Amino acid sequence: MAQLLVIEDDERIRSSLIRALRERGHAVSSAATALAGLRQAVDERPDLVVLDLGLPDLDGRELLRMLRAVSSVPVIVATARDDDGSVVQALDAGADDYVVKPFAAGQLEARIRAVLRRAAGTADAAAAAVTVADLTVDPRTRRVTHAGATVELAPKEFDLLAYLAARAGTVVSKRELLTEVWQLPYGGSDKTVDVHLSWLRRKLGESAASPRLLQTVRGVGVRLAEPET
Repeated sequence: MAQLLVIEDDERIRSSLIRALRERGHAVSSAATALAGLRQAVDERPDLVVLDLGLPDLDGRELLRMLRAVSSVPVIVATARDDDGSVVQALDAGADDYVVKPFAAGQLEARIRAVLRRAAGTADAAAAAVTVADLTVDPRTRRVTHAGATVELAPKEFDLLAYLAARAGTVVSKRELLTEVWQLPYGGSDKTVDVHLSWLRRKLGESAASPRLLQTVRGVGVRLAEPET
């Protein structure tokens, strides 16, 4: 059974969706406006959101962007807009799938199952231990070893290292780190990231002047990668 959140302003459609999804074994909550839906998504942490685009207070695509700033919850857009531009814009804004009204409850249920399977696979991959050179980061046990020795990290230091490890070899911007690691989508100082990177480097026996695993790409961001030769 999945915990679902339906954000739909049309009472008749909302009630029909809730009834059909509950009949299929899901726990379902609902909201009739974008801002109420955003609050519920943050507070209730549902497994998946079913989102209408034509909401009375905000366009659903704007809600999607706001939701993506604070959560990675899977989202299926369910709307009457069937033009290619709307589909592309919704997917670009962060939707995981798109279904056009009117649709059968069975079709939506199949899409929900598929999206939840993909999300579970992504979560499993994110939980796997990552090894880069002589550094191993294990998100499940929150354990870090470097050259065979355990590295003691503060909680936020570990969160930062684990985020970079999950994207090993990829340059990550400081803005993304503030959003995803510190949950500060609308503000925050790059200095926060710089200080934590400095602490991490010291514990890994390197420095900004002589980086090894934590490599700064000037003007872009930072990456965790094999030492450069």
